Amino acid sequence: MTSSGPSSGALALLIRGGTDNWSNERWKARFTTACPGRPIVQVPEEGFDAASISYAAVWKPRPGELAGFPNLKVIFNLGAGVDAVLADTQMPNVPLVRVAVDDLTQRMTEYIVMHVLMHHRQQSYLAGCQQHKQWKPTQQWAAGAVRVGLLGLGVLGRDAADVLTRLGFRVAGWSNSPKTMPGIECYAGAAGLRPFLARTDILVCLLPLTPDTRHILNRPLFAQLAKDGPLGGPILINAGRGGLQNEADILSCLEDGTLNAATLDVFETEPLPVTSPLWTHPRVTISPHNAADTDADAISIYVARQIADFERGLPLANVVDRSRGY
Repeated sequence: MTSSGPSSGALALLIRGGTDNWSNERWKARFTTACPGRPIVQVPEEGFDAASISYAAVWKPRPGELAGFPNLKVIFNLGAGVDAVLADTQMPNVPLVRVAVDDLTQRMTEYIVMHVLMHHRQQSYLAGCQQHKQWKPTQQWAAGAVRVGLLGLGVLGRDAADVLTRLGFRVAGWSNSPKTMPGIECYAGAAGLRPFLARTDILVCLLPLTPDTRHILNRPLFAQLAKDGPLGGPILINAGRGGLQNEADILSCLEDGTLNAATLDVFETEPLPVTSPLWTHPRVTISPHNAADTDADAISIYVARQIADFERGLPLANVVDRSRGY
């Protein structure tokens, strides 16, 4: 836990959406505890002095809101995805910091590993057998027969790749720039994407959403995935951002066999509209954007420590490169 003197700049909270646990009132209580002595302003709040705001903790702020703080020094995005903040053309030219706490990484790895295993161990088939009271064991291949590909080798992708490798899966990763990991086949750049896809049975997407990656999960990409694996066809797991996927392409590729199944935690429109055919598709698994629903207390302590370090003259960690979008 860190402390700040009463003369320190105020922290503004601009938080919208999420579960009740992410309500402004709960965040204000957390930051009041994590930043004793520092004014915490819940925006919108009547009568506060915009010039007193030095820091902002945000989740999906309204466009132009942050421009109203003339003395803003740092923006802290309370989730891993920063695309909503970067979309604000009026965002002040100050450091934007993304959350990178162990709890978030561990929860994302849990989600990825769980769904890879559910596809690998044919859980959908077994659930159907149970529903119809059928004792019909089927062939089960070893993990080493399945090729998992991580699209994105940042902190989240690297951790998931490491755990999947230890479980025996044949794991590869793709990133925009070259990376190396022990025991992981690493591909990079435009030239590396096609061979990466061609050796992948289960595609796990953890990319950030940028202009270059919007709708990257589309029919032309799915058509390049391996078709000779043991799962009956390629499988998609997207726990990155909803804007990465073309949902019409996912549905049509499921219908014609280009994809065999999909696990989706994120969507182009959230909450997912009740009219979406994804809800009822027999080979789609849906979760409500909770793959890495991180401990909010850990996030508030992380932000408080970053502020304290910054005020001591230390560099901020996990600053977003605006030119790259992550």
